[in-house]
Amino acid sequence: MLLVAKPAGPTSHDVVDVVRRALDTSRVGHLGTLDPFAEGLLVLVVGRATRLAPFAAGWTKSYEGVIRLGVVTTTDDCTGETVRVSEAWRECDRATVAAVLARFHGTMAQVPPAHSAVHVDGVRAYRRARRGEAVTLAARSVEIAELTLEGFAGADVRFRATVGSGTYLRALARDVGEALGCGAHLAALTRTAVGPFRLVQAKPPDMVTGADLHPAGLLVSDLPSRSLAGDERDAVVHGRSVPAASDADRVALFASDGELVAVGEREGDVLRPRVVVAD
Repeated sequence: MLLVAKPAGPTSHDVVDVVRRALDTSRVGHLGTLDPFAEGLLVLVVGRATRLAPFAAGWTKSYEGVIRLGVVTTTDDCTGETVRVSEAWRECDRATVAAVLARFHGTMAQVPPAHSAVHVDGVRAYRRARRGEAVTLAARSVEIAELTLEGFAGADVRFRATVGSGTYLRALARDVGEALGCGAHLAALTRTAVGPFRLVQAKPPDMVTGADLHPAGLLVSDLPSRSLAGDERDAVVHGRSVPAASDADRVALFASDGELVAVGEREGDVLRPRVVVAD
């Protein structure tokens, strides 16, 4: 696992390619992309650790950003074409903005941006939108754990947010603008945290080396763990079950040296390896 600080400009895939070349491996994935204009923390998984990505699917992500009021764009961010301008934001004060942000908290329905990777009849929505097709996406349930006003100057709203998987910050900016009656788009975004990891721990992609790899076991640190004794490690690597040592349904299985070997699932009185990451 790697913690990489993505700069604004390149795509997340560009960053992955840089890391693949640096580590001389093709098996590099990520735990959630950032749009090209955004910057911040990308958590990358390398080698067999890519199999552990589903275990991080429920992690929250934290951000700092800027919502620019009064300008609506085609993409709901600063890269799109302007479609509407309003001066109504001048009637807003800090208290009004804070009160609107407070509405966006908890579980709610959110319509993804038309320029998003959501599939529509087997085609990415952004591809249809770029072709000039009308794109109508269904609302989906998202979780916003925190949305705090950090500053309000001119037309710019600085905010801090912590959200669940699948939440679009561009859509949040759009919806805040609509709630304020002036429209808005996401002007800047920095991802500051993914689950237990922080941006301050990350390195620029062109400075990454193999020495920066973190143990794969950190990706399943919230699971109960069990140490493998004797020949149990080899048994698990070859897909054979080992005795269960607790009532837990899912357990991280570690070798005596602390290496994550697999994630096992309980079947009766044994743990059957379901995701093997060790050779």
